[in-house]
Amino acid sequence: MAFGGFDPHGAGRSKAAPMSDINMTPLIDVMLVLLVIFIITAPLLTHAIRLDLPRVAAASAPETRRTVTVTVDAAGKLYWNDKAISLTDLRTRMTDEGRSPEPAELHLRADQASRYQVIAAVMSAAQQAGLSRIGFVTEPPSANVTPQNVTPPN
Repeated sequence: MAFGGFDPHGAGRSKAAPMSDINMTPLIDVMLVLLVIFIITAPLLTHAIRLDLPRVAAASAPETRRTVTVTVDAAGKLYWNDKAISLTDLRTRMTDEGRSPEPAELHLRADQASRYQVIAAVMSAAQQAGLSRIGFVTEPPSANVTPQNVTPPN
């Protein structure tokens, strides 16, 4: 493509129409800047993903250590090995259990309708007491539950 010369007097100029091509350099620069911005910010936008985990039957783990079962019912009441207990008594028992030379494994059973705040308080008490082995007890799926008819909880 021919561009105009550098002759100041107009010699060699043709009587052609002015150049009307788009300069692509600024467009390419803007596109590269946007590409870099999207590459940097895209991983930051994926911080929360809602998962509907499947329900499957699994073999129960063999009981090799001493276990303590803490149950949280739908009303938020706590049970230590099926005996009703308050949160302060639960913390005391967990502290005593954490001080033993071989602390028991904590099995946490929570009703589906129980509040997460109560479960978090139990887990926090276990951590503060030094009980690091916590297992979550779930129920096996019923016979009529298949991946097609599982609905997420509300």
